[in-house]
This record gives sequence, structure tokens and C-alpha cells, in this order.
Amino acid sequence: MDEQEKLRVMITDDSRLLRKKLREELEKQNCEVIEAVNGKEAITFVLEQEPDGVILDIVMPVVGGIEALQFIREVAPDVPVVMLSSMNTPQKLMQCLKMGAIDFINKPYTKEQITNTVETFRKLKEKRQDKSHAEEYDDF
Repeated sequence: MDEQEKLRVMITDDSRLLRKKLREELEKQNCEVIEAVNGKEAITFVLEQEPDGVILDIVMPVVGGIEALQFIREVAPDVPVVMLSSMNTPQKLMQCLKMGAIDFINKPYTKEQITNTVETFRKLKEKRQDKSHAEEYDDF
């Protein structure tokens, strides 16, 4: 089996326990994990760290997930964002998807949902890399 490149994933949630459990799950799947405790930190880290994917809680102090999603879409439109929340109302789900989230996971999440999210982040990263390589050759 070839060694997969580490995926940089940012977890944004105000629950330290949830971040710890999610970190353990992601590290088992060859991910480098960045943690943010609120939407303001998430925005800063997206700008500084350029993650391959973001898992973003909706209800957080300082800046909430929906506001953070809106800002991330403006400054880093190619970074995939998956929303994570116990507020699973159809209205919130639709709002997040319309704003550019690629998926919505209800708490409590399953290991399978996290595995699927990581696979989606990997596929999207590969597509972005293929696209950037193709653009390099467009100059010739």
C-alpha cells in the first residue's frame, strides 16, 4: 500500500472533549489536526494554515459556525467545509449547504461519517492539485 500524504484537517468546536475524540479519529486516518475553539479562531487558522478541510460546529461562542462559514467561503472558496451540529433542523441544513458547506453531520457523529468526510476531503484535494497542475501547463 502506498503511503498517503497527510491531510490537514481543522476541527472547530467549543467542546474540548469532542475535539479530543475527533482528533483521535482523524489521526487514525492519517490526518494532521488543527484545533480551533470558535469561529474567529477558525477564520484565522484557515488564513494561516490552509487546511485541506474544515469540520465546523454551528453553535460556538465569539463567532458562530454559520458566520465563520460565510467568511471562509469568501477568503478560501476552495477549502471544503463540513458542518457539525446537534441543531439538525432542515432550515439550518439548507442554509449551510446554500452557503457552500459540502456536507452536514449531526452530533453524535459516527466513525463512518468521519471516514466518509476524510475521503471526500482527500478526493477534493486531489482534484485541486490536478487542476493546479493543468493550469501550470496552460502557459505553454
